[in-house]
Amino acid sequence: MTIAWLLAISLVVGMLIGAVGIGGILLIPALNILGGLTIQEAMATALFTFIFTGVIGAVLFQRRGSIDWHITVPLCIGAAIFGFFGAWANAKINAHGLSLILSSIIVFAGIYTFFTKSRSKLLFFQNSRRLQLLLLAGVGAVVGFGSGLTGVGGPAISVPLMILLGFPTLSTIGASQVVQILAAVSGTAGNLQFGSINYELVVICTIFEVVGVVMGVRIVHAMNAHILRSCVGILCILVGAGLMIRTLEF
Repeated sequence: MTIAWLLAISLVVGMLIGAVGIGGILLIPALNILGGLTIQEAMATALFTFIFTGVIGAVLFQRRGSIDWHITVPLCIGAAIFGFFGAWANAKINAHGLSLILSSIIVFAGIYTFFTKSRSKLLFFQNSRRLQLLLLAGVGAVVGFGSGLTGVGGPAISVPLMILLGFPTLSTIGASQVVQILAAVSGTAGNLQFGSINYELVVICTIFEVVGVVMGVRIVHAMNAHILRSCVGILCILVGAGLMIRTLEF
């Protein structure tokens, strides 16, 4: 019965990743409580599964023309470099303070996204391509480091931050599918040296997550833009609050 609940949560996580890019945080407490892993093992195991959900999500979004590579590439460069350092920090330092900062940013971005869903937003550095590229690389660095540090998938950080900076919601979610791969690979590389991964749970959870991603991608492309933005805002608030609670508990 316990494993059935874990698989059901994995399916929901996959749907949320495919639909709004966010949802990976739900897998960590599930692996901890239902899978019997320590919180560090749960973070490392969850992060490993996000490599595969990211690949499937990126392929499906690309088929629908929903990935803007001009914003995705610099984001990925920053995430790929700093994910490893986040995993190192998770193993070496007390990460509570940084996790609280990240969770606070996610909650703030969710509130901002929800209450500004009907307004047109000014894109940061819209008239300066060079500054915008540097901004995206910086966001990617925060995403990679935060992902490796907390085990939360990169989209949980990239989606709220990019919406906060004025990027379109669907393009942001599309980019998050790709950055998820880079952040997860980089963070997992660190975890292979500094952490511990339960490969048995990786296999069974990933299968259900991938099925969920396919369902989630279909859902997001059928949604109204304002409804999608509202859903992203609410989920950011819930995910940020959940990460904050989890950080305070441990």
